[in-house]
Amino acid sequence: MKLRAEIEKRRTAGRILLMTHIVLGYPSFAVNRQVIAQMVENGVDCIEMQIPFSEPMADGPIIAKACQASLASGCAVADCLAFGAEMAATHGIPFLYMTYANIIFKYGYPLFFAEARAAGIQGVIVPDMPPEMDDGFFAAAKENGVAPVLIFAPTSTDARMKELARHAEGFVYCAARRGVTGRKSSMDDQVLAYLRRCRATTELPLAVGFGIQTKDDIDALTGVADMAVIGSKTIQLVDSAGAAAVGPFIAQLRG
Repeated sequence: MKLRAEIEKRRTAGRILLMTHIVLGYPSFAVNRQVIAQMVENGVDCIEMQIPFSEPMADGPIIAKACQASLASGCAVADCLAFGAEMAATHGIPFLYMTYANIIFKYGYPLFFAEARAAGIQGVIVPDMPPEMDDGFFAAAKENGVAPVLIFAPTSTDARMKELARHAEGFVYCAARRGVTGRKSSMDDQVLAYLRRCRATTELPLAVGFGIQTKDDIDALTGVADMAVIGSKTIQLVDSAGAAAVGPFIAQLRG
């Protein structure tokens, strides 16, 4: 699929890619535009745009609060699809949606993925849609060329990883630890051993998220993973210092 080809094209020797995460509509779509522009200008390779959901089970308090605020402001799925089309047309990097299964189910799998394809969205991350619960999700995604990105966890057995990888496209998202997003992860030997196990079970590129916050975290993943994911940290930064602080933060991660 296009997403995997884009990631592999962007990989160069000795450089790890960077994916960032935003919650759509938080604090507003206008601020989302500013933040995304700064991310792209400072070297982000891929952006995951979260369609807010009222019960985001994989997300920690920072992202959960952002989702609630976005929903309270009236953010709807149609708004997110329109915004995604605008961003994909404006910036020359891959964009993905991240959300939860009920959002896409209620919208309708064929309609959602047809609109995502028309918008230029290259992938989707849905933490609560394992293959054994599939009711048409994976077929609709793949028919429209939208890569379903699946998630490995430290508790996943090798057999489970191989099964997930069989249904995944684009890349695999490796959660650096158990639990939810936001809390700092330590890139220690245990995490690196887990990532080597992930690498042995799939040929897809590996993205690592959950608690990645600093340049040291990213440097520790170089040569072990293909892409590092920064999520809650940039939302905190916008809350505390405004959208203008995102560009310098990304630049020093890339420095």
